[in-house]
Amino acid sequence: MTRHQTRRRALPTALALASALVVLLGLTAPASQAATPLTVAQAVATQDGASHTVRGYVVGQPTATSTVVRSAFPNDYALAIADTASETSTSKMLFVQLPSALRSQWGLKTNPSLMGRQVDVTGTLAAYFSHPGMTGTTAVATAGTGGGGTGGGTGGGTGGTGDYDGTYYAPAVGKTGSALKTALHGIIDDQTKLTYDQVWTALKDTDEDPNNTNNVVEIYSGRSIAKSDNGGGVDQWNREHVWAKSHGDFGTATGPGTDVHHLRPEDVTVNSTRGNLDFDDGGSAVAQCTGCLSDSDSFEPRDAVKGDVARMIFYMAVRYEGDDGWANLEMNNSVGNGSAPNIGRLSVLLQWNAQDPVDAFEMRRNDRIYTTWQHNRNPFVDHPEWATAIWG
Repeated sequence: MTRHQTRRRALPTALALASALVVLLGLTAPASQAATPLTVAQAVATQDGASHTVRGYVVGQPTATSTVVRSAFPNDYALAIADTASETSTSKMLFVQLPSALRSQWGLKTNPSLMGRQVDVTGTLAAYFSHPGMTGTTAVATAGTGGGGTGGGTGGGTGGTGDYDGTYYAPAVGKTGSALKTALHGIIDDQTKLTYDQVWTALKDTDEDPNNTNNVVEIYSGRSIAKSDNGGGVDQWNREHVWAKSHGDFGTATGPGTDVHHLRPEDVTVNSTRGNLDFDDGGSAVAQCTGCLSDSDSFEPRDAVKGDVARMIFYMAVRYEGDDGWANLEMNNSVGNGSAPNIGRLSVLLQWNAQDPVDAFEMRRNDRIYTTWQHNRNPFVDHPEWATAIWG
């Protein structure tokens, strides 16, 4: 009995000695769970002069107490973040000061594709531009929120913080320019190929209307239409090749002609209007496609999908490099190409990629293609900034 009591007394003593050893050696026990970041609403209400981590979506650059710009960013000095990517009320935003060490990586002038990205920012909650803000910012990181679509790297660079960066994209992380393009090609060319008939079924899944599971959403018009109303008749939907078939001479044979990363539902009439036109700004209004414009040599989609179009074109230019029996698809800065295998206009597509950030529909589509249909991903949905890293 005495022996057991002695052992009980010895246990606290041992723990005390272990704790003392930890202190002497400067060690810390690992935390069981990291602190949950504050929401932007909580951060706006707190403003206590203490250091916190806040999670929010990049919604622009603050330039004055009640002014946040969403394009034509004047510098890299600050971010505005909010709890939703579509927020426009400055009263629901946190203004985040970016010190010089973070500007090249996280400033919007240098990295406009950060718009719409969810980030974690760490610093002191204190007024900035006489507005609820964060000063003395010590860290910014992309918040991994599932689906691969919001885990998007580091602005203009190719550091990896996305959900697939340690696995699927591992050979590409850290590269830029032609090396990045080559690495991505080697990753995404490993895919399951569909027949043209299978594309009908795939599109009914990948482009399903989130508000009506019986419908699909047409890419250019934005119209929600019954999945079953597909075919070649007026006002039906058919299979639009975003990279026009004649700009690669691939037709509808299994390969680029059936790659659902660039095949989308579209109204038959609108599809015909787009034809094989290049992409560019300007033109006249397109019937049955509000916000779309076209002229003799180019087509401009509605604003909400300009980034989607650009990222599909980027995918095709990386996936098809002329090493598998198909043409080497490339972008150029011309319109009215009229010949395989080029498509334009690259400079405009890069602008569209920056202006229209990846949204939930695009993320889901990428995931469905990866998990169910082709088993490859569009890297420019997961990392929009890689377009600039490759094409400048």
